[in-house]
Amino acid sequence: MDVNEIKGHRIGKILQFSVPAIIAMVLTAFVTVADGFFMGRYVGEAGIAAVNLGLPVVYLYLGVGLMISIGGVAMAGMALGAGEKEEANRVFRQTMVTAGACSVFISWVMVFSFQPMLGVLGVKGQVKGYFEEYYRIMLLEFPVMVVNSAFGMFIRGDGKPEFFMKVTVVNVLLNVVLDYGFAGVLGLGSAGIALASLVSALAALGCILWFFGRRAESYRLGRFRFSWQVFARGMANGSSEFIGEMSTGIAMFAYNFVIMRRFGVDGVTAFTVVGYVSFVFSMVVVGFGQGSSPLISFCYGAGERDLAADLRRRTNGFVLGAGVLVFLVLTGLSGWYGSLFARSEEVRGMIREGMVIFMVSFFFCGVNSITSFYFTATGRAFQSAVISFSRGLVVLLACIFALPAVFGMTGVWLAAPVTEAVTLGITGRFLWEERRRKKG
Repeated sequence: MDVNEIKGHRIGKILQFSVPAIIAMVLTAFVTVADGFFMGRYVGEAGIAAVNLGLPVVYLYLGVGLMISIGGVAMAGMALGAGEKEEANRVFRQTMVTAGACSVFISWVMVFSFQPMLGVLGVKGQVKGYFEEYYRIMLLEFPVMVVNSAFGMFIRGDGKPEFFMKVTVVNVLLNVVLDYGFAGVLGLGSAGIALASLVSALAALGCILWFFGRRAESYRLGRFRFSWQVFARGMANGSSEFIGEMSTGIAMFAYNFVIMRRFGVDGVTAFTVVGYVSFVFSMVVVGFGQGSSPLISFCYGAGERDLAADLRRRTNGFVLGAGVLVFLVLTGLSGWYGSLFARSEEVRGMIREGMVIFMVSFFFCGVNSITSFYFTATGRAFQSAVISFSRGLVVLLACIFALPAVFGMTGVWLAAPVTEAVTLGITGRFLWEERRRKKG
């Protein structure tokens, strides 16, 4: 990367790095949507609900993976910007080993945690059976998912974002084919859908390892000496992403707890299907964040702080426009969308109502998320953590427990828009303080 080139082609560089990341992230999210589609077709609505009940576990993996990898990628990117290639490689190698080891440890802990979690939620019968079938296999897949995602960030930092996009395409296509083969043709049900995810993730990992063995320029696999200082700095720098994902996981558990107690399995199914839209849009936002973060880190490390801030502003404009577009398009398609997953007219009605209300949050969440990415990329973990903590836990939990008690299922859908609107005020305050410091 070159600072002068970034200065002269700011929008072009954001799109060059972000579009492949967006495609990769959306395709990754499409795997979840495809799994839900095949689950609804070949297992039933109870299968969709079962998968959603385990999403807090997924967010635990994502939180740990993002904390380690985003913190590492930010340090490595600033090292590259300062011309310290050997230090960047040392951070890269340690980051990958740490991500793999931590995710394997989480899988070991989760083996003993599922039964207590199901007990708290009050899950029994068919839903419990589907949950255990699916997540027994996914505990093997999640560490591979974490490692693949971390590698993908460094591939983008190496200047080859399009390669990871191609790997993701292979992953998604293989996953969809195997979903149909295992669940539809062989009749393996929820276990077959999980097995499809594991096999396709391993295939993607093979492609990634080939890249770092043959084509990578800035980052190479090899020996390294573990540094506690690098570990601590990386964890601190990526802590906001961990807080964000863990807060989402806790919030998801709270959502499931409230919906199961008040509205039953139909409510969880409707919430899951609406959540697919939110998940895909969040991947668009994360794609913009992951695409712009290496540019921002590089410019900030090279002393171009105004340029880094301008990249953040332009990226915020992109995510705001994307939110408006998704809202306008999907508002008119909510009925058709619900029919893809649910057979029950009651569940479809809940989905139609929920999508319109829930998608209002898209007007705010992109700006909040990109600004959090910006503070992480520039080494200001506190501001990033506060934004993540607000939108993912403090305000959201209050809304999850309070609004459904007053407005019923409509309150469930209102929780996200209210939370993001409140958090936008906090985000604006931090950006105002940054501008004031620059003028002072």
